[in-house]
Amino acid sequence: MLIYLAFQMENKSFTIPDKNNYEQANLLAYKLACEQLAGIDDIESRCRKSGAEYRVEDFRKEVLIRYLDQSYRIAIPGGEISPLDNDGELPIREKLLIIHYFISAKGTPAAGRLINFRELPEGNVYAPTFDQRTIRPLLNNFAAEPDRLVEISKKFGGRPADFGDTAVTINAFERVLITIVIWKGDDELAPQGNILFDANISDYLPTEDITVLCETITWKLIRNSR
Repeated sequence: MLIYLAFQMENKSFTIPDKNNYEQANLLAYKLACEQLAGIDDIESRCRKSGAEYRVEDFRKEVLIRYLDQSYRIAIPGGEISPLDNDGELPIREKLLIIHYFISAKGTPAAGRLINFRELPEGNVYAPTFDQRTIRPLLNNFAAEPDRLVEISKKFGGRPADFGDTAVTINAFERVLITIVIWKGDDELAPQGNILFDANISDYLPTEDITVLCETITWKLIRNSR
């Protein structure tokens, strides 16, 4: 599986690759994930576990999956991903997230208990970097006008949540909910933020992919706010 390179910045023994090498690493990881997909015998069972839909039309097999309130096709067995309702093209790392979610989903029900990043496997180690790449940009862009976060999140299926001063829950996937919480702060306290997950999230994505997913959502929200 692709190593999340941002975490490696904390270890001086690693050299950060340039953009081309990073893209090559993503492409390789995507190829490996597609090979895993091709090796799945019971696609219908995997659909039940992930909340996806399996379709066979004119000898064409595909899976329909929801990602950030949009529908995407996954060709079976090849793994090519295309949008159902528009002509847009997803970046390779988002395609990788979709494949990883589909092949990793265990189908466990929601735990009904929220956790933060530090409670994920190895999350405590990488929390400072996670905060820098997700929570800090969210606060920089939305803490002064948190209502904008609620409005912009609707483009990705977001809805208000009852946490902090302002919060939204976004269905990243059918069974992966991301809740962003902001406290505005005051004259004495700086704005604060957090990102929360159902406690079963590791049954659907590894910590590495959860990090990439949260960073992706963060920057989609920011770009749509400008």
